[in-house]
Amino acid sequence: MDIKRINTPNAPQPAGHYSQATVYNGLVFVAGQLSIDPATGEKKMGSIEEQTELALSNVHAILKAAGSDWDRVLKMNISIADINLWEAFNKVYSRVLGENRPARAVIPCGKLHYDFLIEIEAVAATDI
Repeated sequence: MDIKRINTPNAPQPAGHYSQATVYNGLVFVAGQLSIDPATGEKKMGSIEEQTELALSNVHAILKAAGSDWDRVLKMNISIADINLWEAFNKVYSRVLGENRPARAVIPCGKLHYDFLIEIEAVAATDI
């Protein structure tokens, strides 16, 4: 089985040597997404709620491009700049994912690249 690389204009283009996602053996692995506007490339440095919303939107766009969706997500890893932001992040995350409850790790990591507050990656099932 071949590895397939996913690239959609509906999510930020990679700024380094990586793919938005890769698909292998029925699984899609979404690279960490930040709160970057996919249309303009602008870094959105708003509140944790705003950054979470946009980062999740970017993850979702990549999932869709890979033939997946929120209800097929198996695991999410969230890097968060400060554990004190967890409650505000979790409110947005819960609203966006609704009834879907994938396995998850929230990792307080201190300062993120460009001073973002959050980065989100996912592993999901797909049929492609």
